[in-house]
Amino acid sequence: MSRLSIRTKSEAQTLVDSMYAGMERRIVSSPNGLCPIDITLNFVRLCQAQSCGKCTPCRIGLGKLAALLEQVLDGKADYGTLDIIKETAANIVDSADCAIGFNAAQLVLNGMAGFEDDFKAHIEHHTCLAYHVNNVPCVSLCPAGVDVPGYIQLVNEGRYDDAVRLIRKDNPMPTSCAYICEHPCEERCRRGMVDNPINIRGLKKFAVNNAGKVPNPPNAESTGKKIAVIGGGPSGLSAAYYLTLMGHKATIYESHKQLGGMLRYGIPSYRFPREKLDEEIKSILSTGIEVHTETTIGKDITFEQLKQQYDALYIAIGAQTDRKVGIEGEDAVNVISAVDMLRGIGDNKLPDFSGKKVVVIGGGNVAMDVNRSSIRLNAEKVTCVYRRRQADMTALAEEVEGALAEGVELMTMMAPVRIEKNDKNEAVALWVKPQISDLFDRGGRPSPVNSEEGEVRIPADLIIMAVGQGIESRHFEEGGIKIKRGSIIAGEDTRVAGDKVFSGGDCVTGPATAIRAIAAGKVAAANIDEFLGYHHEISVDVKLPLPKIASVKPRGRINITEREANERKKDFLCVENEMTCQQAQVESSRCLHCDYYGYGSLKGGREHKW
Repeated sequence: MSRLSIRTKSEAQTLVDSMYAGMERRIVSSPNGLCPIDITLNFVRLCQAQSCGKCTPCRIGLGKLAALLEQVLDGKADYGTLDIIKETAANIVDSADCAIGFNAAQLVLNGMAGFEDDFKAHIEHHTCLAYHVNNVPCVSLCPAGVDVPGYIQLVNEGRYDDAVRLIRKDNPMPTSCAYICEHPCEERCRRGMVDNPINIRGLKKFAVNNAGKVPNPPNAESTGKKIAVIGGGPSGLSAAYYLTLMGHKATIYESHKQLGGMLRYGIPSYRFPREKLDEEIKSILSTGIEVHTETTIGKDITFEQLKQQYDALYIAIGAQTDRKVGIEGEDAVNVISAVDMLRGIGDNKLPDFSGKKVVVIGGGNVAMDVNRSSIRLNAEKVTCVYRRRQADMTALAEEVEGALAEGVELMTMMAPVRIEKNDKNEAVALWVKPQISDLFDRGGRPSPVNSEEGEVRIPADLIIMAVGQGIESRHFEEGGIKIKRGSIIAGEDTRVAGDKVFSGGDCVTGPATAIRAIAAGKVAAANIDEFLGYHHEISVDVKLPLPKIASVKPRGRINITEREANERKKDFLCVENEMTCQQAQVESSRCLHCDYYGYGSLKGGREHKW
């Protein structure tokens, strides 16, 4: 008889593994709006099924906890039941032998604190809260609420101009988002339950690049009202566009030479070609928007003067000032900010980094833009220093992969300590301290702490700080606008305390995404219109075709390909290739049309106007 044998995976275990993979896809694709108590109950049941059964708190306790949660969902619980749930969960946390038990119980305790109102609603009214509506995931996760299934179906029909019209109803900058959007709409796409989410951004890009020149809808009759929009970035442009369509007179005040904000001065042209941005801005301005560039508030015109001259104001100045790391030697002459570098590139002032060793500090998208731009500016070596793990970087994974493919060296788990300078006040090296991962922070990432290893010296001819951005708020603060932690205080309706002033975008939220800034501009336009005493509606006259039944057999997602790394790193031309018509047709046919076959039809259908 053999003492040992080679373990091979049984057919049953193979099937179980595929079930786990399917379960993972379903969890990732779970849409917003589900009852959190129901989700908690099913998580507890899953954990109970994983229990080995050796410890009573886990195997028996989780079963009791599940039964109590089920009473809440069935409307059979009272406030005494909640006390028992808390006590039971706390006992499991304290006495379970492994993570299966105490993590499940801790989730219940966190849930009772985090969605207490949901528990109360089930006990008092035997129902979920009203805001738990299971919307179409891609639409509800788009900050601007763009009709994603609608334009995907139009792309599938070859009606690219109508797809652009439909997008513009909620987002006047479809080209910008087609190139640089972080596509939150794809995060919980239900196609992910079958295989992979739809390539929504890729289909949008195909539509805008094949639609030709699409005219804007006509403006409403003039109201005679005047609105000043401070800032010509995506948020300001969006607000001005919709206000003009509503019949108001919008005037943009921009401090830079050209409009576009961070789309021009923060995103290099290899990601978003300048001619595409210029075409989109030209289209927006064709509605009749007035523009004053190189006009700084507080210098060329005061905030008070604007308040006197206009019926309403929208502040959308973005976040375009740099932030310091706060280390010794940061004042060296060859230490620059990512904001300043990208701003110069935005104005076509390309520095020459030939023969230089460039060190970039940061791990976000701006840091990746600076890394990849430095490669294109002929740097001898580019090193990106980040104090956390690569998995913890806030940059898009594809941006990090692109930087690595182009030759950027990534040094993770290294915290900047000081900058070494010579007697000419020039930086010659960055000293870093190796880190080790510690406890998770509130954002769910392991916090880095100093390791026992010694400091490391990184030679540098140029050091670029890419650690965040702030806003220039002094003149607005002097005008009575409240500022907190470097950001303007505004409500979800973009209203600022005080009469006729609104604000949105990065100057309120801090550095975020273009689509969030665009959404803020849309919200501001609607609420400024209401403030002025009107109720104009934005709609589009596009008839959507009936969707075709999609194949539910798993098939591969079609991704946008890129130019070969050794070629693209030599220039600032767009790195992405175009989808073919065949690829767009096949990819758009993967859409499951949740708007038609699922909750979209049961919850009153799509929003045709706002």
